[in-house]
This record gives sequence, structure tokens and C-alpha cells, in this order.
Amino acid sequence: MPKDFVERIAADLVTAGLQPGGVVLVHSSLRSLGPVPSGAEMVVRGFMRALGKGGTLLMPALSYANVNAEQPVFDVLRTPSCVGALPEFFRTRIGTLRSVHPTHSVAGIGARAEGLLAGHEADSTPCGPNSPFSRLREIGGQLCFLGCGLRPNTSMHAVEEHIAPAYLFGPDRTYTLRFTDGSECQQTYRTHGFKGWLQRYDRIADLLGPDALHTGACLQATVHILDTHPLWDVALAALRDDPFHFVDPA
Repeated sequence: MPKDFVERIAADLVTAGLQPGGVVLVHSSLRSLGPVPSGAEMVVRGFMRALGKGGTLLMPALSYANVNAEQPVFDVLRTPSCVGALPEFFRTRIGTLRSVHPTHSVAGIGARAEGLLAGHEADSTPCGPNSPFSRLREIGGQLCFLGCGLRPNTSMHAVEEHIAPAYLFGPDRTYTLRFTDGSECQQTYRTHGFKGWLQRYDRIADLLGPDALHTGACLQATVHILDTHPLWDVALAALRDDPFHFVDPA
């Protein structure tokens, strides 16, 4: 039975538009899939089966709820993520790598994970040029939204950082970073703000054509898969025309 679920998940994802051998960053709602034997592990195996040996699976390991002004220490091995059950399971899974960033780290496994995750700590913002969110565009990767709709799209922050709309940035903050070898350093980052604004990244659906936005099903969940090149192109154009296109007043 578990093997059957791996095959079903993999087949559904490929039918929905996932590229075998590619790189995908997954936002997710685990419960949206319905009952799955072995839960999160089965989903990870399904993605890796769909991607194949040359593929790379990434998930956000954001920790902005756990690393803040009151608790400014980020430990790459121990700081939990705050964006759902599947990413948190993935973060702790044996063999998973994690980028170093106090609030917007990314976890990954697969052929290109190490290169995509390395050096994230060098950015001075959450989603700068060294972040996996920006690098995914450079290599033509995909975004997958598994049962969660299109709103939780962290990659849009990377797009926004190119335009810097008035709502985006908050105060600078100094964090302690603790690496896998136990060494530490302090670094100051420009934080994201959004005070008084609601994110409306689901509006990207109105800007993308059917060749760039793929919709399907995986078990009981609705799946949206986006190609990053057209996403960036249309989102940048929309923000240049109206810097508040992807937000509403709270």
C-alpha cells in the first residue's frame, strides 16, 4: 500500500506539470491530500519519485515566528520552521540540507540542493540574490503549491525586493547565526515589514497564461505549478506599473 501511494503521488504531480529532472520549491498543506500512510515521508518520496535521480526538492524552512528581536539566535540544525507540518518534517529528515538565514531559510535534497542553498547568509535581506528564491529563477525551476492555493508564495518577496515597494521592509535587526559545525557569527539584516498590508500573491493567476500556470490534482489536493521565468517577468511588470498590485490594506 505505501508503495502504491508513492507511485500515485508521483504520477499525479507529473500529470499536473512537474518536470522530471527539474528543481521545484514546494509550498504545502499536508492535510489537503487526505489520509496518506506514513504521512509526510510518503509525500517526500512521491516528489522524489516524480523528479527522478537528477531532480531537486526544496521547501521553505522559514523561522520568522521563532527568530525575532526577543530571540535573535538562528541555529541551522535546531531552529524549527513555522510554515507547516510537511516543511518541518522535511527540515528534520536525514540527509536534508538547509540554507543559513535567520528568518527565510530553505531546506532541500537532491542533485542541485547544495549549490542552491549555499551562501544564503551573505544576503542582507530575506530573499536577495544569494537566496534559493532568487536562484530558482536563474536555473528555470518551478514552484509547486500543494493544496494551499497561490497566496503563500515566498518567491514573490524576491521579486518585490527588486522594486522595494513602501510596505516591504521593516527595521534592521542583528541576529546570531549558528552553523552546522557549531561556529557562530553575528550579522545584521534588513527585515520584511508588511505592517498594515495583506499579501495577495494569488493575483498572479490573472497574469500568467496556461503554459506557465499548470493546475491539477494530487490525491485529494488541488495542485498549482508555476514556471519561475514567466512568474518573474509578469510580476515585475505588474509591480513597476503599480507597486501595491499584490497587497491589500489590512
